[in-house]
Amino acid sequence: MKAVISDSGSVLKHKLETREARLGIVGMGYVGLPLALLFSGEHFRVTGFDIAADKVATLNAGRSYIVRISPEAIAEAQAAGFRATADYAEIAAMDAVIICVPTPLDEHHEPDLSYVIGTVKAIAPHIHEGQLIVLESTTYPGTTEEVMVPLLESGNPHGLKVARGDGTRGVHAVFSPEREDPGNDSTDRRDIPKVVGSCSAVGAELAAAMYGAVFRRVVPVSGPSVAEMSKLLENIYRCVNIALVNELKQLCLRMGIDIHEVIDAAKTKPFGFQAFYPGPGLGGHCIPIDPFYLSWKAREFDFRTRFIELAGEVNTAMPYFVLEQVAAALNERGKAFKDSKMLILGVAYKRDIDDLRESPSLTIIELLRKRGAVVSYNDPYFPTVGRGRKYELNMTCVPLEHLEQYDAVVIVTDHSCYEYARIVNEAQLVIDTRNATRGIDSPKIVRC
Repeated sequence: MKAVISDSGSVLKHKLETREARLGIVGMGYVGLPLALLFSGEHFRVTGFDIAADKVATLNAGRSYIVRISPEAIAEAQAAGFRATADYAEIAAMDAVIICVPTPLDEHHEPDLSYVIGTVKAIAPHIHEGQLIVLESTTYPGTTEEVMVPLLESGNPHGLKVARGDGTRGVHAVFSPEREDPGNDSTDRRDIPKVVGSCSAVGAELAAAMYGAVFRRVVPVSGPSVAEMSKLLENIYRCVNIALVNELKQLCLRMGIDIHEVIDAAKTKPFGFQAFYPGPGLGGHCIPIDPFYLSWKAREFDFRTRFIELAGEVNTAMPYFVLEQVAAALNERGKAFKDSKMLILGVAYKRDIDDLRESPSLTIIELLRKRGAVVSYNDPYFPTVGRGRKYELNMTCVPLEHLEQYDAVVIVTDHSCYEYARIVNEAQLVIDTRNATRGIDSPKIVRC
């Protein structure tokens, strides 16, 4: 049965359906900015909020800081009314607010909700009756109702409450997980179904109206916790399967079997199998982090997610496995690890993107340095690499030339722009962690 929408809800639904609603998107990063452009493309007037003054200035100048987003795309959005601001007081003028801020891990590998908490505290004084507030940041089940809702209710000066169940009055709180896949050009973003879980039936209907304007399918679920858990399931599914092939890769190396040939053979089965590929470790904002979010929350219920934790351990150990393979390859060639010159190819966490988040390259660089190697890197997407969540590398990209000067070239990210045949020809030793040199036969190559 459809919820009975209040007057304010009916007005907002009509504004969403007619594209008259003003949308505020908080966090102009890899999730928030593409979403803002998607809504702008459907003629919504979108305001992007970010605490980083440089991002705000760049966007308002019609420029982009994300490689896959062109200045032309920013200009088109501006023509539809898009602008950026750091002034959270403008939240009061928004009909709907979507929060897309980071949810990293802290130094103890526990959830760091400081960005979510800071954002909700910043917007709470400016929320109003009937407003739709959506959290998209990946997090553990219970965050929307246990963290966001209390902060919204305690932080506004008007005594506004969040609508629950069949309630029609108040602010409508929703969780709708982002499903960004940077570098994926084969799937139209509009074809990625949008899951929504709301605290109220009216909120679910309003969220469906908003997201239905840009996504071809909206999938409503019974509440925020279901939507939060669905996001974790999606990513933990990938994490576990990648851990499986990473472990099998190590076994296959000992057995003299090509794991990639094995996967190619297995994926010819038209049912019951999905191909996953090994690598030097997991990267990105979600897959390396989500298992720890769920494991942390599970402890509240006296439950240990042993299978998931084991997968996380296998994937976390992969950079150390790469280190061992580099050391072994150098040893076979009579070279010491200490003072050896290394070139890392690719620091992005995956091919052909400008995203460093949780990249295994950063861990590998740090491990090589600790073993005494002199490390350089090349990545066309990163002129410099400075301070990250875990490491302070302070490095500058070097040209991809004079490869013979390095004791080893380590392929960590297999960007499509690299000429692998030339790299193998010019280098003394190539450690390939991505099977980028497949089809090239050379004693210089060590695949791991």
